[in-house]
Amino acid sequence: MMNGEGTMKNFKEESGETSIDWRGRPSKSNKHGGMSAAVFVLGLQAFEMMAIAAVGNNLITYVFNDMHYPLSKAANIVTNFVGTVFLLSLLGGFLSDSYLGSFATMLIFGFIELSGFILLSVQAHFPQLKPPKCNMLSSSASAQCAEAKGYKALIFFVALYLVALGSGCLKPNIISLGADQFRKEDSKQSRKLSTYFNCAYFAFCMGELIALTVLVWVQTHSGMDVGFGVSAAAMTVGLICLVSGTSLYRNNRPRGSIFTPIAQVFVAAITKRKQVCPSNADMLHGSKTIVLQRVSVTSPTISTLLHTEKFRFLDKACIKTEDGNQMKETPWRLCTVSQVEQVKILISVVPIFACTIIFNTILAQLQTFSVQQGSTMNKRLTKNFQIPPASLQAIPYIMLIFLVPLYETVFVPMARRITGRDSGITSLQRVGIGLFIATFSMVSAAIVENKRRKSALLNETLTIFWIAPQFLIFGLSEMFTAVGLIEFFYSQSLEGMQSFLTAMTYCSYSFGFYLSSLLVSLVNKITSGSSGGGWLSGNDLNTDKLDRFYWLLAALSFVNFFNYLFWSRWYSYNPSLSLTSPHNQPYEVRESNKNSVETKLANLP
Repeated sequence: MMNGEGTMKNFKEESGETSIDWRGRPSKSNKHGGMSAAVFVLGLQAFEMMAIAAVGNNLITYVFNDMHYPLSKAANIVTNFVGTVFLLSLLGGFLSDSYLGSFATMLIFGFIELSGFILLSVQAHFPQLKPPKCNMLSSSASAQCAEAKGYKALIFFVALYLVALGSGCLKPNIISLGADQFRKEDSKQSRKLSTYFNCAYFAFCMGELIALTVLVWVQTHSGMDVGFGVSAAAMTVGLICLVSGTSLYRNNRPRGSIFTPIAQVFVAAITKRKQVCPSNADMLHGSKTIVLQRVSVTSPTISTLLHTEKFRFLDKACIKTEDGNQMKETPWRLCTVSQVEQVKILISVVPIFACTIIFNTILAQLQTFSVQQGSTMNKRLTKNFQIPPASLQAIPYIMLIFLVPLYETVFVPMARRITGRDSGITSLQRVGIGLFIATFSMVSAAIVENKRRKSALLNETLTIFWIAPQFLIFGLSEMFTAVGLIEFFYSQSLEGMQSFLTAMTYCSYSFGFYLSSLLVSLVNKITSGSSGGGWLSGNDLNTDKLDRFYWLLAALSFVNFFNYLFWSRWYSYNPSLSLTSPHNQPYEVRESNKNSVETKLANLP
């Protein structure tokens, strides 16, 4: 029998797993990768987030006050923009895994994002590129304020969606390139993966915090043109950080279209839909029986996945023809078990992905209506200083820059002693905790909005800090859900699909923001009557019924939590992925013809 080192070498050669440096040469463990390389990616993460957050989180103010779009339309413009950013992450993941690689993709689309920031700054600076100044908060003037149209609207939306294209294609690659610096087959480095994801979220929080305090203050007091210019400067610094680590990165080779093997499975399964699946999985094409021993293993690849019992109809793609002549079987008629298991994994993660959409719909409210809530409240902190409403979103990040290190240094070690897992709790458990907490953010928002509106009708003004709890509660939930979801998708990804599966995390944000736009439109349509408009149809929150909309979201979030519980219990890991996950003890994978995989797995301690 082969020793562990020889087996690992064979598996690496078979799967083409060898990573490369920036010149295309095989990477060296003593020169490439590790936290020393990942720190440059974290630099880009912080500065890019600083740039995009300063634009996105205060964008509704610019769209409403400078572009003169009505409040509900302005809110939809913002949510559609943010939704497009995250939807385009799928494009970035696809291009990276299939053709360009993470580093090249980040470099190209980083400059595209930078060009969008510059164009936004130019338009905000020159009055002739914007509608004439007009006070949208005045009930008599708001009906007469001219919306941005023609070339002015064209410049605005071109700039906005250049930012969306660049940022969207960057996001999944920032996570995957950083995580790729830690070898899963190295047990010491694999334990650092969870730590890296927490560090990435810490960098995210720092970028958000600076954006929502310093940059929003600059936008408010020096003008949006200067604010957009500072975003462009931050993006430039981020790109410098990325390029500075070029010689240290471990890069995965692009592997051609990731969709072709997936399409082949469905075509082959449909073509052989009348075939009967054999009771013995070893009869399927490319099936391997595995013996497991406690040693380090390689990252899961398309050639090392084990057979599972879910979605048995897809197994028909692996059935050999009766004459046994495989020469007649093309890749579109005969697939391997590992290829089919790859598709099963993609199908299995969809319900988990779907359960996080409502969570991100709640996030959309904190970046739109909650900012407008703050603009109607007493923003004065001292006699000479007022808090910009958009800066309220900094409150959870102030809390998180202390909580994230505590989570990593206190909670994880304590949970590790109880569960025996390197990450303390599983990524699915972490997501579930966050989804449960998020409901109370909307409960708090509804209660406070009801009190704020009643006070306003009595000519009383509440302090802006009344809406701080909804941001604090959501920030806590995001620490669990956002990091848990990224960690889950990356742990379920195969070699050559890390960026694309990581992009599904951001795609959830996209659908959440699109759902927000849809809900706003539906609620206005359903609640509008002959006597007046709907809950959210006006520009004046004092006459709208925003609190009812928040209660609706709280109810949807609560129902969604129980939906998630069902699907998380239904989800089962592929044995290859669960055994090579950094949350579990590593095992060696060896071929054997004696016993079934299920028998060996059942006997593991």
